[in-house]
Amino acid sequence: MDKKSSTSSTNDDISEGIPTPEGPTNLIDTDYVIGQDNITTRKFGVNVDLHGKVFLVSSLMVVFFVVITLAFQNEVEPIFGSMRTWLTGNLAWFFMLAADIFVLLCVGLIVSPYGKIRLGGKHAKPDFSYTGWIAMLFAAGMAIGLIFYGVAEPITHFSNASGGIVTESGLRTDSAPLGAASDDSARATQLAMAATIFHWGLHPWAIYAVVALALALFTFNKGLPLTMRSIFYPILGERIWGWPGHLIDILAVFATLFGLATSLGIGASQATAGMEHLFGIPNNNITMVLLIMGITAIALLSILAGMDKGVQRLSQINMVLAFLLLVFVIAVGPTLYLIGGFFKNLASYVTHLPALSNPFGRDDRGFVEDWTAFYWAWWISITPLVGMFVARISRGRSVREFLVAVLLIPSVVSIIWMTAFGNTAIHQVVADGFQGVENADLELQLFVMLGQLPFSSITSFLGIVLVIVFFTTTSDSGSLVIDSLAAGGKVNAPRVQRVFWAIIEGVIAIALLLGGGLTALQAGVISTGLPFTLVLLACCYAIVKGLMSEPRG
Repeated sequence: MDKKSSTSSTNDDISEGIPTPEGPTNLIDTDYVIGQDNITTRKFGVNVDLHGKVFLVSSLMVVFFVVITLAFQNEVEPIFGSMRTWLTGNLAWFFMLAADIFVLLCVGLIVSPYGKIRLGGKHAKPDFSYTGWIAMLFAAGMAIGLIFYGVAEPITHFSNASGGIVTESGLRTDSAPLGAASDDSARATQLAMAATIFHWGLHPWAIYAVVALALALFTFNKGLPLTMRSIFYPILGERIWGWPGHLIDILAVFATLFGLATSLGIGASQATAGMEHLFGIPNNNITMVLLIMGITAIALLSILAGMDKGVQRLSQINMVLAFLLLVFVIAVGPTLYLIGGFFKNLASYVTHLPALSNPFGRDDRGFVEDWTAFYWAWWISITPLVGMFVARISRGRSVREFLVAVLLIPSVVSIIWMTAFGNTAIHQVVADGFQGVENADLELQLFVMLGQLPFSSITSFLGIVLVIVFFTTTSDSGSLVIDSLAAGGKVNAPRVQRVFWAIIEGVIAIALLLGGGLTALQAGVISTGLPFTLVLLACCYAIVKGLMSEPRG
């Protein structure tokens, strides 16, 4: 790596909006200036400032995909189904092995001397207080997925585990985690919660941490733009400014788009199910399409209002609503059972973690293929979104405190959330004999569980609002990240470009829902997550190379 030392002196070559490192670092010596390859013009009263090659290739391929999917809905649905089956059946081990590598790298860096290196330079001060930083990490850990799967995943694993192992011709055909637990509700609960926390704990946050750390290191310590191609400088050198770098950013755009489309599609299906449950509004494709269009319109208004007035206010509403719903479920549900369940779930997770994370020789292939492979591909797809956000708020933190916080804080939040909602649903089945939540469709299970608690109409409506607000902030934040990738790393490109990407996100979600529903969403995210897994593995190498070149004295 070509590099030059830097102290606190100003460096005019550093990309706009990126603070100069404070204290000794090894800046990468490059003549590239952010936005130098961009097309900047004003036509019909609209300003544009975008990277011609990345934007053109990405947008044309996305439009082609949408047109084909909408024009041939009946034909593409079986294709999506076959694609998902083949990818998970043949490459689940690859996703799992990669995720294990990310966890091991994070743990290794925490205990290594490299953990002392500070993001932004030896003398860099954090941009946010501990309280503010932790609050934003907490916000990053909350998403549509927790609302959708908070009840659905634990109760599904519990039902599958309680049913025991099912075999046909000597092969298991069930989706129960590990060895199942036929007619043993206590063990089935342990397996269900351990499997759920596995999908929302250390592994996904190690996936996010790898990208966030790489972006923070090569932006704040090396002086490169905040974009995925910058991470590859130790591997490609100056070629990252050419087509190799263009392809990396194009792939990042695709992965993020399909990851976001999956989140938005899942959110739309849950919101429409809730509206049918509460108000009798038909739960069909027309309703989902209209809902996606309406929420995308709200997201556009948020974008036009600006970051401070739009995303920030919606995020604050997000956190308050989520906290209120969480406290309500704990307070009026089986409170003592939930408090004890938190510690039991944590112990069960630690106990079963080695078996759950093993990528080879698994007997429970149904569980791995139906759940784990999809989750890991989903998390990997949206790493540019979460990674850029976490990187931008973490300047001034040491590598060690960064990794400890990013891995542990959102994981604990997820465990608390899954315990409150998942254990409440399981308690309704085991202690109360209520089978409704177990028999309901995935997208309806949250509302059926809330229906057994006081003020169910209010809390169910709150759940719908929460999904919609998460939908809006996810679309808004996603359009910001995708626009930065398609604008050559600029973070202050014209707002009309974010409007374009927000519309594209909604259109892809509609196309996938109409072209195969949840199966199509999962197939899309797995197919884009697969090549992007290779990008993350390269990130691991780049992080080590980058840290090795940093002064540690």
